[in-house]
Amino acid sequence: MKKLYIIFFSLLVLGISSGIFYFSYFKQSQYQFPENVTMETAWGQPYSFDTIEPKVRLIEFMYGNCPDVCPVTTWEMQKIRDDLKAQGIFGDKVEFITITIDPKRDTKEKLQEYAKAFKINKDEGWYLLRGSYEDTKKVADSFEFLFRDPGNGMYVHSTFTYLMDEKNNVIEKFGMGENGFDRERVYKRIMRIVD
Repeated sequence: MKKLYIIFFSLLVLGISSGIFYFSYFKQSQYQFPENVTMETAWGQPYSFDTIEPKVRLIEFMYGNCPDVCPVTTWEMQKIRDDLKAQGIFGDKVEFITITIDPKRDTKEKLQEYAKAFKINKDEGWYLLRGSYEDTKKVADSFEFLFRDPGNGMYVHSTFTYLMDEKNNVIEKFGMGENGFDRERVYKRIMRIVD
């Protein structure tokens, strides 16, 4: 009987470990940008996921009217950007992509205001993107990022950011907001990939 418990417990531990590996590493490595999607930057320039150069990327989904996790995450990303600039690698080896999930309200002008608030410059390697609802949904779905508008413009959404390697494979997911986005951890992870 004791052997049966040991075997059962061992199989249980193996099954749980396999599940953790699958959901933590294997599944997220399958996230990819969808093909044939071109979005628009806050400054009206086309941005195609089919033609991007190999770089490390930090991906954020947000909307301009978000009262909490989105602006906090962008604020923390701004600090990481400043640290990466000091290292001389931002824009050259690392770039950020922030995609609005509310393209109806987040016009180019509104995204430009958002950029100004967070000191995001037009040509520095941080892209604020908007697209049609259908293209936005395609991109979000490819990362399993969920969102919906309950009708009042205050979106309910997942709270993840995604770190991609030079081959556009997601290698780690991070939370968003004050308690979910660990700036130091994200920065160190980016530096490990770049070095």
